[in-house]
Amino acid sequence: MTDNVCRYNIIVALDVDNSGSALDLARQLDPQLCRLKVGKELFTSCGHEVIGKLHSLGYEVFLDLKFHDIPNTVAKAVRAAANLGVWMVNVHASGGRAMMIAAKEALENYPEEQRPYLIAVTALTSLDATDLLEVGFNYTPQQLVKRLAVLTHDCGLNGVVCSSNEVQLLRSTLGNDFMLVTPGIRPLDTSLDDQKRTMTPAEALAAGSDYLVIGRPVTRSSNPLKSLRGIVAEMDQSRLPES
Repeated sequence: MTDNVCRYNIIVALDVDNSGSALDLARQLDPQLCRLKVGKELFTSCGHEVIGKLHSLGYEVFLDLKFHDIPNTVAKAVRAAANLGVWMVNVHASGGRAMMIAAKEALENYPEEQRPYLIAVTALTSLDATDLLEVGFNYTPQQLVKRLAVLTHDCGLNGVVCSSNEVQLLRSTLGNDFMLVTPGIRPLDTSLDDQKRTMTPAEALAAGSDYLVIGRPVTRSSNPLKSLRGIVAEMDQSRLPES
C-alpha cells in the first residue's frame, strides 16, 4: 500500500474501550502527523465500524489484532482486514511458516494500492528474558526476535514488530527493505509504564526503526496534539545534521 497521507512515521495507539473516546482522541490529533492503531480492546468493543469512522477523519489505520491460528483461519482474517481498507495488519510470527505464507497469499490478488502491509509480531515488548524462560523459550529476547524475524522475512512478509532494542540487529541481518515497527517508544521524561524494552523516538530512529508506535505519552496527555507535536519536533531535531 502506498503511503500518501501521513508525513511522519508515528502510529498512535488508540488503547481505549469505546468508539466515543477513540474518535474524540482522533479529532484532537492530525492525520498528517500520525496514523492510528486499533487494537484488541477497541476492536472487540466497537467492531469494524470504528475503522470506517477513523478513515472518514482522514486517518490510515493499523489493525493490531495479532492473528495466531491455523493457516486457513488466519488467511481469512487477513483478507477480511484488507476488505476494511486498513493500512497495516499483523500476525504472530510464532504461528509458523505455513500460517504466515497463507496470510501473505490471502493478499496477493489485491491491487497494490489496496493491499495492506502485512507484518508479524516477534516478542512482545513487555517480555524480558525471565518472562520468556517461564513460558518455555530458552532464548534471550534478542535471540528469539532474530529467529522469528528471519522466518518472517523468509515467508515474504513486509516486516516485523520488534523492540527498538533489537532494531540494529535486525537491520544488519535483514537489510533496509524489511519494515521494522517498534512499540514501547517513550519520549524523554515520560513513564515506562509496563514496557521493559524501550527507547526515545530519536533513539529508535537513529537505530533504524521505520515506524514508531506511541500510546500513553500521547493518549493520556492533557493536550494530545501538543504532545504529538513535541514528539514530531524531537524526531525532526534528531534528523538535523550536526554543525
